[in-house]
Amino acid sequence: MKLLRLAPEDTKFPFMRFRRVSYPFSAVLSIASVVLFLSLGMNFGIDFSGGTLIELRAKSGTADIAKLRATAEHMDVGDVEVQGFGAPSDVTLRFGLQKGGDAAQEVAVSRVKAAIGDGYEIRRTEVVGPRVSGELVQSGTLGVVISIVAVLCYLWFRFEWQFAVGAIIATMHDLLLTVGFFALTRLEFNTTSIAAILTIVGYSLNETVVVLDRIREMMRKYRRMPTDQLIDLSVNAVLPRTVMTATTVFLALLSLVVFGGQVIRSFSIAMIWGIFVATYSSVFICSPMLIYLGLRSETVGTAPPAAGKLGKASA
Repeated sequence: MKLLRLAPEDTKFPFMRFRRVSYPFSAVLSIASVVLFLSLGMNFGIDFSGGTLIELRAKSGTADIAKLRATAEHMDVGDVEVQGFGAPSDVTLRFGLQKGGDAAQEVAVSRVKAAIGDGYEIRRTEVVGPRVSGELVQSGTLGVVISIVAVLCYLWFRFEWQFAVGAIIATMHDLLLTVGFFALTRLEFNTTSIAAILTIVGYSLNETVVVLDRIREMMRKYRRMPTDQLIDLSVNAVLPRTVMTATTVFLALLSLVVFGGQVIRSFSIAMIWGIFVATYSSVFICSPMLIYLGLRSETVGTAPPAAGKLGKASA
């Protein structure tokens, strides 16, 4: 039985020829991401910007989330996030801070409760102030930084230092472009978005490690091959696996965007962006960096590296 392949096994595409284009292109995108972040900022959700949470329970036994969302559009309190949780009768409403301080917030809460009507029991009303939301921003940022540092430390010990530096640059590239994507598209940035960023970082590192591991394997097999040709050979060898993985994950995420609802929409869209960015960076950012860092001499006839010192060969 012939297996399905989205990319031929014997591809010989010269990926490294495009490194003189990919680096300026990525530099422009990275600068644009920084500019967008500083000028537009992030579209923070209630988790980070502050607001009010109202927990409801339907008296009829089942909450009509679609009807609540339609009602929320006419409450005149800004964007309202309606989300079911737990039992089918339980639902939460979230809306942001109102202009005018605590008095305006209390008026907005009363307006929302009046719009809901008698069909729901109000079980809890909680206000998330700017101080709490600021702590969430710090905690979320700290969690991202610690997780990235921990994984990159692993790469540093797992591979030669040139590999680790290339993986670090590729990961920072993906993280920066993802932040710029959130700033440009104005997707709501909340705690779910933090999960999306961490998942993108993990996916990016996985793709990078797969490529780097194949490059190191090829280095043992073809000791005298020029570095750019060796990297092209390695990338083409893992190309069927890379295309298949990216395609299957994309289809799964696409179904979440279409059928998953508003709650995980920002997560799914960000992850789709992350798949393309991570695949691109593992091939066109991390791999060419090995050439610039002098992982191996491109001069044919160099002495073979000593055992255990692959990646530290000198001309």
